[in-house]
Amino acid sequence: MIYSMTGYAARTHAVKGGALHVELKSVNSRYLDCHFRVCDELRIVEPQLRELIGARLGRGKLECRVSFTPATAQAEQLSVNAGLLERLSGFDAQIRNVLPLAAPLTVNDVLRWPGIFGDDSIDVETAVPACLALAGESLDDFMASRAREGEKLAGVILERVARMRALARDVEPRIPAAQAAFNERLRQRLLDAVQVVDDERVRQEVAVFAARIDVAEELARLLTHLDEVERVLRAGGASGKRLDFLMQELNREANTLGSKSLVAEISQAAIEFKLLIEQMREQVQNLE
Repeated sequence: MIYSMTGYAARTHAVKGGALHVELKSVNSRYLDCHFRVCDELRIVEPQLRELIGARLGRGKLECRVSFTPATAQAEQLSVNAGLLERLSGFDAQIRNVLPLAAPLTVNDVLRWPGIFGDDSIDVETAVPACLALAGESLDDFMASRAREGEKLAGVILERVARMRALARDVEPRIPAAQAAFNERLRQRLLDAVQVVDDERVRQEVAVFAARIDVAEELARLLTHLDEVERVLRAGGASGKRLDFLMQELNREANTLGSKSLVAEISQAAIEFKLLIEQMREQVQNLE
């Protein structure tokens, strides 16, 4: 299966005292680059999360967010923690006594203060295994999203491969006749320019030049690289780097094809090849 480096997944799970939330998202990167945004209470699970993700991903810049949202009681059941409120008021007065220009605590600041409505701390003992399980489920969703995206990208690449094959089939039969016509024109020009040269010598010179501009080998190698692209896509797995190398090889053959060709049909085909290769390269950059 082919995987894109772009993916997203998010899951939420209720635990004692609130809800856990895990979010995974990634974009393209040359290597695996993981960034974690884990709430302080659960920072202990970060090494395990890194190991869990590293076992299934090869490339991509990934961001993993883990948060805990305390459960909120009904409005009529809410009661402010009077002791904490009194301590906050004392801290506020003490600080502004030393720093008169400091802004006082607002009602919004107080209402958002941890524990102001009672104990909203997380039960780490039960939350850690729940967090890891939730991360595993999120990672399954995440990999599925990357697989769906990868399947679409592979389809785009294979469509370009098919177009290149069709173009090669269309051009290949024309090469001998086109080059023969060019060689004959070249031979006649040489004879017209140098009347004293033997016709056999002209044929030899034309034959040498024709061998230099023969593009059959480049076209054959280009088709061989297309076979390899299809094989890699069928094999699946982490194939982005291999496909990127093949794009370079395809582009090299297309460039040589264009530089050696002195026939309009082949030159035009080389331009079309390079355009299709560039379109494939853009998609390959997204694959793991």
